[in-house]
Amino acid sequence: MAKRTTRASSSTSQTDTVTIHDQQLHRGAGGELHQIAEDVHDVLTTSQGGPVADDQNSLRVGARGPLLIDDFHFREKIFHFDHERIPERVVHARGYGAHGFFETYDSLSDVTRADIFQRAGEKTPVFVRFSTVAGNKGSADLARDVRGFAVKFYTQEGNWDLVGNNIPVFFIQDAIKFPDMVHAAKQEPDRAFPQAQTAHDNFWDFISLTPESMHMVMWIMSDRTIPRSFRFMEGFGVHTFRFVNEKDESTFVKFHWKPKLGLQSVAWNEAVKINGADPDFHRRDLWQSIQSGNFPEWELCVQLFDQEFADNFDFDVLDPTKIIPEEILPVKPIGRLLLDRMPDNFFAETEQVAFMTQNVPPGIDFSNDPLLQGRNFSYLDTQLKRLGGPNFTHLPINAPKCPFHNFQQDGHMAMRNPVGRVNYQPNSFGEGPRESPARGYRHFPAEENGQKVRLRPESFADHYSQARQFFLSQTPPEQRHIAMALTFELSKVETAAIRERMISHLLNIDDTLATTVAQKLGIQKMPKAADAAMPTRQDLEPSPALSIVERGPKRFEGRKLGILVADGVDAKLLEALTAAVKKEKAIFEIIAPKVGGVTSSDGSWIEAHHMIDGGPSVLFDAVAILTSHQAIDDLVKEATARDFVADAFQHCKFIGYDQSALPLLDKAGISGALDEGTLLLSNNKDVASFFEELGKLRVWGREPSLKLGKASPPVA
Repeated sequence: MAKRTTRASSSTSQTDTVTIHDQQLHRGAGGELHQIAEDVHDVLTTSQGGPVADDQNSLRVGARGPLLIDDFHFREKIFHFDHERIPERVVHARGYGAHGFFETYDSLSDVTRADIFQRAGEKTPVFVRFSTVAGNKGSADLARDVRGFAVKFYTQEGNWDLVGNNIPVFFIQDAIKFPDMVHAAKQEPDRAFPQAQTAHDNFWDFISLTPESMHMVMWIMSDRTIPRSFRFMEGFGVHTFRFVNEKDESTFVKFHWKPKLGLQSVAWNEAVKINGADPDFHRRDLWQSIQSGNFPEWELCVQLFDQEFADNFDFDVLDPTKIIPEEILPVKPIGRLLLDRMPDNFFAETEQVAFMTQNVPPGIDFSNDPLLQGRNFSYLDTQLKRLGGPNFTHLPINAPKCPFHNFQQDGHMAMRNPVGRVNYQPNSFGEGPRESPARGYRHFPAEENGQKVRLRPESFADHYSQARQFFLSQTPPEQRHIAMALTFELSKVETAAIRERMISHLLNIDDTLATTVAQKLGIQKMPKAADAAMPTRQDLEPSPALSIVERGPKRFEGRKLGILVADGVDAKLLEALTAAVKKEKAIFEIIAPKVGGVTSSDGSWIEAHHMIDGGPSVLFDAVAILTSHQAIDDLVKEATARDFVADAFQHCKFIGYDQSALPLLDKAGISGALDEGTLLLSNNKDVASFFEELGKLRVWGREPSLKLGKASPPVA
């Protein structure tokens, strides 16, 4: 029989104790009960497995202030209660995921109490989902678009979702504009097109009226939005977060994913053709890489800084449209991510996985970034809509892998419920989990004060300086590509006033860029520069870390060589070439006139991966053409064979060829333009020289002389 409860008045001091069913509890100043002997019960957790420090009080500004929307425990608790009685993502609909692990390099206990960062060498299971943003589920992989890079860590203290992108900044500064930005970017509502592209009036109308988007515009018009592979792109947490240690001391942190194989993108003309040849290009690349044992890998790096750095930095660290250049604050590697297993079922895992920015373990906290605060509020509603009810955490892909205990019950498709009589706390039966002030999540006790207002801080007002810094940090080919992308996108805008308004913004970024785009659009009279809340700074140093070319891998590892062959191909030369590919830890695929294959010079049969029609050169990072004198006459009659060579040359790829292939190069129109990127292969020494060059990946010096490069004159 339960012992009688001693009721304390509202004025009871914090040291008063209460006995309930042999449990010694102390009552806080606000009347809350805290367990004294914490080892008696399981620790109360959220549905994500995160331990709860206080289940009696919601998070607020001061003792009598308003509640805060980043109180994720209250939000989850009341959300689940609201839905105890009993579709495609709006954004990031097209995604692809994989399982793997995260390995911590060294203990970070000095800056964070997060369990995942306490022990060197510890491996934590993860699930990663890559995605495009604007397109629907059935859109193509190589659309010009931001890529989602979302990582779910199944830590020992609950799930941590680092929900990021492959670009470190965003279009908007406040989450209240997110619906407008997405509506403008998606297909126009009256006609339901264009699909998976921003080259239309609505998007550029919104952007041209939103100066805060100009930094993001430089990123999305760069080659960052047409990555060659998920394996070759960076990821970013975008926002400023906090690390909090056992002493409740805060360190600001920005998260960066760095690909082991380096950065690489494709050319726009190439992306268009890849979407036609293989709309699942990125999916197939990740699948084949993992299935073949070439596991993709990234390093998790952080930028750590204190309040003094934040106060003295040129821009507000709470502004999601700004970065901290790595030359100013270097990144520190703290662990590695490796993907080694594909899902057993795409729908059950990749489609049903639910990421939420508010899923953080003790030791990781939020800053007051207004976009992050809004995301924390929004994602729970998103999962309810998509997955049909509050029990989406019961799905295996979303369930924590650590012990978790709470009183949430019932609701649509409940697969587990609390066992026993008691489904609430505190209770006098001594049953169920209790909160743990020691182990539970503690928000950093930041001091907040001020009026309730709707405004942007003045420190958010510089919209052009970092956009200019990004553009000037690019190499000449990358600057050309930005100009070409802006020209193409704005050429699809039918409203002349929108095109001119964008030129007025570009004038605040770079005069040459604005003039180049305006000339290609046929704008007769240059508009005046857009009014700027703050003048563009001219003193920001270029940041080479922002360039894909400057950060390139300088090696061919992980890339793919396409080898076009014909009957009678030199068996020894082909063997030397494929051996060099394997030594480089790269991949090769054979393309032949017929998918069955060809007979080599020594009579052996060479299996083909593609016939020419189904294996265009856009699918490969470099190509080699090994034919024979008896087969070349038939090959030059094949239009697809000529396109194979012409496209590779146009896309600035390295081309290796044997002597017999010269007539094909001539028919493709490049025999008179052979350059340092077209190499004759006659023997093993030539093959070795070819692979020494392949690490450069592209011959960008070729581009200005090509029709591809003439889409706009060089900017730099």
